[in-house]
This record gives sequence, structure tokens and C-alpha cells, in this order.
Amino acid sequence: MTTERPAPPLTGGEREMLRGFLDHHRATLAMKCDGLGDEDLRRRSMPPSTLSLLGLVRHMAEVERVWFRLVIDKQDVGRVWTDDGDFQVAYDASASTRAEAFDAWQAEVAHARRIEESAPSLDVTGFHARMGGEVSLRLVMLHLIHEYARHNGHADFLREGIDGTVGF
Repeated sequence: MTTERPAPPLTGGEREMLRGFLDHHRATLAMKCDGLGDEDLRRRSMPPSTLSLLGLVRHMAEVERVWFRLVIDKQDVGRVWTDDGDFQVAYDASASTRAEAFDAWQAEVAHARRIEESAPSLDVTGFHARMGGEVSLRLVMLHLIHEYARHNGHADFLREGIDGTVGF
């Protein structure tokens, strides 16, 4: 499988730019996993860390779910892999498969896209308990871009350690 990665727009409105950069980073994570089987995707960075490419995919499924479905859309759904809000639990992909992790992640991305596209503006808000207040869709999209960018840096190192592949 080869992931098509959309280039973020060079010009446009705020929402178009945020959406474009978020989709670019989502595709970057998928690209870092292209061509790898379950064993390689589960390969950990270094002890005692449980961080792996598959763990990053699981983690980002959890992040997408919390910020878009629970916070912005106020859905009454639980987390994907943890009940207590510990995002680190998703990193442990030792018993996970590509199909399980990617299915969950892609489903959450699809929900997130629908929620964002149906919101009348970036000023829509939702309550985020850890932040102690209302947050806007704008903040959520910026946070997700930041979260993906940070973890895509981790994915660069993980992929290089697996088969020497760098860049993209």
C-alpha cells in the first residue's frame, strides 16, 4: 500500500489551511507505516518505552476521538483503549495488528472530518476537563496538527530504525 499525501495549501482561508495541514500530517503518519507488517509496526523504540509505529497509530486514534467526538461533538462515547484517560495505554501495541489499529484510526479520522465539516465555524466550542474550560474547534485543529507533527518526528526515527527508510 502506498499512501497518497496531499500537500498542504499554500494559500487559502483559515479553515482550508488548518484542514489541509491536518490531512497532510495524518497522511504522513500513514506513509511512515507503508510497506511494513505487524511485527515491524510493533517494534519498540527502546526499553522501557512501548512506543512503536503501531502504538502511534493507536495513540492518534485515541487523540482524534477525544478531541473531536468527546470534546467538540459532546458525544457520550468511551475511549478506544483506555477508560481512565491515560493516552499512554494506546502506545502498547504488543498484541495489536495493523488491521485493528488502522481500522480504529481511520474510523476516528472519518468522524473527525464529519464533525469539523459540519461545524458552522471554527469558533464552535466544547468543554475540555483537563484544560478546565471551553476550547474552540480552531484550538482543536491546531492542537491536532501539533500532535501529529510531534509524533511524525518520532515516526521518522522509528521507521529509520526498522529498515533505514528516511524522509518522504
